[in-house]
Amino acid sequence: MSFKPKTRWARYLWAGTLAMALAATLYTATARAAASVPATAVGLVTRDKVALRAAPRDSAASQTLLWRGEALEIRGVKGDFLQVWDHHRERGGYVRATQLMRVAGDAAEAPQLLALLGFVSEQPGAEPLGLALAAAAIQALPAAALQGPSGAAVMDAIGRQAERQAERATAGATRTNDALLTAHLDVARRHGVLLVTRELEGRMTVCYEGDAWRRLLVLPAASAEQKARAALALTRDECLEQPARIADREALDEGLADLLAHADAPALAPHWRARIATRQAEVWSRIAYARAQRSSADTARQAAQRAIDAIGRIEKAELVDDDLARFHAAAVRVNAVRWAAAPAVAPTGRLAITTRRADDGQTCVMLRDPKAKADAPALAERCSWGQVWAASAAPNREGTALALAVQPVDGWRELWVFKKDASGWGVQVLPPAALQPGTGYAEFAGWEPGGQRLLVAREAMAEGKTIRRFEVVKLATLTPERTAFDAEALGPFSRWPDAAWKRESLALR
Repeated sequence: MSFKPKTRWARYLWAGTLAMALAATLYTATARAAASVPATAVGLVTRDKVALRAAPRDSAASQTLLWRGEALEIRGVKGDFLQVWDHHRERGGYVRATQLMRVAGDAAEAPQLLALLGFVSEQPGAEPLGLALAAAAIQALPAAALQGPSGAAVMDAIGRQAERQAERATAGATRTNDALLTAHLDVARRHGVLLVTRELEGRMTVCYEGDAWRRLLVLPAASAEQKARAALALTRDECLEQPARIADREALDEGLADLLAHADAPALAPHWRARIATRQAEVWSRIAYARAQRSSADTARQAAQRAIDAIGRIEKAELVDDDLARFHAAAVRVNAVRWAAAPAVAPTGRLAITTRRADDGQTCVMLRDPKAKADAPALAERCSWGQVWAASAAPNREGTALALAVQPVDGWRELWVFKKDASGWGVQVLPPAALQPGTGYAEFAGWEPGGQRLLVAREAMAEGKTIRRFEVVKLATLTPERTAFDAEALGPFSRWPDAAWKRESLALR
């Protein structure tokens, strides 16, 4: 039985990775396998470890084991058994009729297939069968229905099941003997689901390549929720191929921002809009840092402001636990780059900083006395390959210390503290946490009167959780004297917080 897509639209759907779903395994019979016996129907295996027997008896030898979602050509009936041909293994045999679901692939069957797909696609572990039903539904639906809500529902079901299959593969990556998972992955691959492995910050993640999501986004009949789900799936940072060059990553993020903007529809429910806004905040924060690194202050300011605005649109009450964790992670990223949105300000106080570009490309920060002569040597100097946020400079009233935000890498902002002691001026770095640079910030929150202590807010991602601390730090050693997880638990944060920090920082969200 040969298969031909019925319309140009159907040919388009089958031309990508979904082409293997039915064209190779459900409806195409090779010439040598079906030259004399016409196929009457296709059977989908409905459970795992189904025996393909050599004869129509339970006592007959088992030739191989079949797994749910596999497609077999039905060639006859022998009592309680169906005579089948497995095109993948190029082998025939017999399977109990109760273990197969017959699929004709015609328009009259489409409503039943869609109903079954809607049920099976919600069952964890049944992804291979759900993918087989989706492929059969594509064949059965008329051309107009493929472009309508039914076609969108099928693409959505494929995407969601492929994502779950990828999650199962990620969770089972450490299990080398999981026969069920291996078999399900093989069946999903034969149904056109392409999974790829990505590495981000030392963690390996199995991800769905996203073919069904991209097809869903171009369907006019797709609902706002379906498009939002597709956009979120296609913009997961851990599933993106990470470009080596900053310019390439910036271009990728700009494309992701455009995709999210089109998915941010007024018709979305509040919790979906919050999810979109969270992802927008992540993407625009990366764009802001990339633009600042190439000295494009104006465009960096616009991007940082978009990230701040996106976080500001989120109502925490609308978030479930998983969404709340993502919100906090996005807020950390945005707070790390928030100084990009700050306008340049004239230095005030008894200390100021200037910057210069070194020959090797680093940015060097020089601490100066504003009242000294222009050619006077700097009081202290330190260089960085990262981004120096000059607008963050905060000297104390005594003129013995200055705090400065410096971001060495995207998503990780440190606090540089220039200070004077008995041996002269020096600079120390206070990181967000005692971790390898990842996602986090350490930021100045105020000076205690007397200039011997400063208030610091620190937050970082560790083991998938955000850990936030408020500290009263001794200036001489930069060690915390008091620490709390709530700013209100420390009296100095109520009495002497920096007004700009309290107004602008996301640490108090």
